[in-house]
Amino acid sequence: MDKKSELRRDLVSGDWIVISESRSKRKHQFAKKEKRIIVPRSSCPFEDPQRSGNKLPILIYPEIGKWRVQVLENKYPAFKDVKGCAYIFKKGPYSVAEAVGHHDLVLTRDHNKRFDQLPLAEAELVFRAFKDRYEMHLNDPCVSYVSIFHNWGPKAGASIYHPHYQMIAIPVVPPDVEHSLDGSVRFFEKNKKCVHCVMIKEEIKEKNRIVFQNKNAVAFAPFVSKEPFELRIFPKKHIPYFEETSEAVLKDVIKALYFSLKKIAKNMKDPDLNFFIHTAPIKNKKKYHHYHWHIEVIPKTNIDAGFELSTGIEINTVDPDEAAKILKKN
Repeated sequence: MDKKSELRRDLVSGDWIVISESRSKRKHQFAKKEKRIIVPRSSCPFEDPQRSGNKLPILIYPEIGKWRVQVLENKYPAFKDVKGCAYIFKKGPYSVAEAVGHHDLVLTRDHNKRFDQLPLAEAELVFRAFKDRYEMHLNDPCVSYVSIFHNWGPKAGASIYHPHYQMIAIPVVPPDVEHSLDGSVRFFEKNKKCVHCVMIKEEIKEKNRIVFQNKNAVAFAPFVSKEPFELRIFPKKHIPYFEETSEAVLKDVIKALYFSLKKIAKNMKDPDLNFFIHTAPIKNKKKYHHYHWHIEVIPKTNIDAGFELSTGIEINTVDPDEAAKILKKN
């Protein structure tokens, strides 16, 4: 029987994607072991960040004794912390603004342990650092959005082997988040429901695409997945803002991410990947009650080619049901 090929439309963005199993690689090719260059500790700038020329940490955990996690300014920031807010001005027909903001690194102590290899308590400490630093930005009138993300491996954009995470506070709402917010409000105005809550309810009902769930969180391969083995992790409770998540719920979300990444590492042989948080923006909080914050995980398995670049329609060669089936293997 021929493998299917079909168009699916995302409930939030309205974007079309193609699920085309007929173009799929063999399963073992998706599970090809990455040849990652392991940089020795002796030449790693994150082994002793301050000796490597970094400023003293903004936050450090624990505060006394040998540090396990620290937050510090990036030595090479994409957005610079300067006095005053970004001023938007015209340059011919173009709008231009200074890249004013904050660019931080969140470092874990162990040179060789990615997120899901840390003790669970230390993985929770990473998110405590995210939340504590995020809350420091809430009163900054110049910040509109804080991007929190992790690049693991060179294909995912990690230029340094030592596991680390980034937080970039910026003066605008980024376009991908804006599209997600717009789609969310359109759905809410039409249906009086949170679009993500509808998706979560459907995935829990269907069961096939769920990779992990516990009392307060669920991880699944979305029915409309742009990338092979893409996962999304949601708090089950409707919460628009990452920073307003209770400790109990956040711990369950962290566990869902932690154990999902273990499944990816085991069943896909530790691919390069990105994960990031999508949350409602810092400003105009009453405006975004319809949104539902979540984490997206994107393993790096393919490269966009002519069709994707020329149309904006992604071709996913692994059906999300099959992706979840592979990832759920013990």
